[in-house]
Amino acid sequence: MDLGTYIEYDGRPAVRFQRTYAHPVKRVWRAVSDPAELAAWFPSQVRLEQRTGGTITFTGDPYAEDETGTVLVYDPPHRLSFTWYDDVIHLIVEPMDGGHSSLTLVDVLDEAQAAARNASGWFVCLDELATLLEGRTGAGPHGEGAVPWEPVYEAHVQAGLPSGVEIPDAAPRT
Repeated sequence: MDLGTYIEYDGRPAVRFQRTYAHPVKRVWRAVSDPAELAAWFPSQVRLEQRTGGTITFTGDPYAEDETGTVLVYDPPHRLSFTWYDDVIHLIVEPMDGGHSSLTLVDVLDEAQAAARNASGWFVCLDELATLLEGRTGAGPHGEGAVPWEPVYEAHVQAGLPSGVEIPDAAPRT
């Protein structure tokens, strides 16, 4: 199980995931930038002005309030960065040999103690992204068929990722 990596990004705590997909860059880009495709794997419904400086709106996450952010980088088909609450999300799609693609997701955190919680959420989301790219119908990250979040969270804590922030619908953890 690739739990991602806890890193420092521009002087801030962050979690980073790298995944390889047997799809060309344009297909992976569509999955990470098209609101209709984001709906299959991202924790919120997304409305996105597809331009740097545009607005990105997040709604419908059962564990978070609706939010509006800013598109920091919109560089198709390789890079999308935006604010998401107090975090900054970077999605980077790069070509690989054989028509495959690499996706790097970096969540630059507002506080280090969010690392285990957020990494666990992204782990579940990226599993749903793989389901989408494989052409299967998934449950979305909040659906009953998604990878159970709790064991992934416990694995992140055991791996030493900082923890302790409030977990929605659960008691705070340390």
